[in-house]
Amino acid sequence: MSVTAENERKQKQWYVLRVQTGREEYVRLGLEKRAKASGADDVIGRVLVPIEKVTQIRGGKKQVREQKLYPGYVMVELEMSEKAWFFVRETPGVGDFIGAEEKPIAMTDAEVGKMLGQNLKVDTEEPVIKVNFRVGDPVRIKDGTFVNYDGVVKQIMPDKGRVEVMVTIFGRQTPVDLEYWQVESI
Repeated sequence: MSVTAENERKQKQWYVLRVQTGREEYVRLGLEKRAKASGADDVIGRVLVPIEKVTQIRGGKKQVREQKLYPGYVMVELEMSEKAWFFVRETPGVGDFIGAEEKPIAMTDAEVGKMLGQNLKVDTEEPVIKVNFRVGDPVRIKDGTFVNYDGVVKQIMPDKGRVEVMVTIFGRQTPVDLEYWQVESI
């Protein structure tokens, strides 16, 4: 890396923008297009919407979908100045910078490392199966033979996309093997 590029990288810091939930990608594209068109791409660096891939199992089939880690927020790397602040604020869809008393606060190195690490993980790792309950949690069965029965999670099998629930049938605790989507927390 050249000395000029290294100095340029040191001057740019990461900031968090508040945007309307569901419009994060629209704002990201808008910022990138405006920066390129107006020649401000030397002031504005990367613009990210951190996501993770989540696997859901429905009807025995795995579905991979992307989920935003921070809905309603966009991260932008920029060299803070009055011009850059105004430029970003005037982009359609941008609410405001995160900070106190109208002064944007840059993300710490630890926060940036965590955010960039999670963003890189999206591309390199297997999707994660998202489960909203743990072993010992009370659940209700919402599909299948035992619909509307309540039980307690005994075992979670993420590799198979299944969960074992202890259900009381005729006064006896009985293990029932179900898919994740057939069970909801209560």
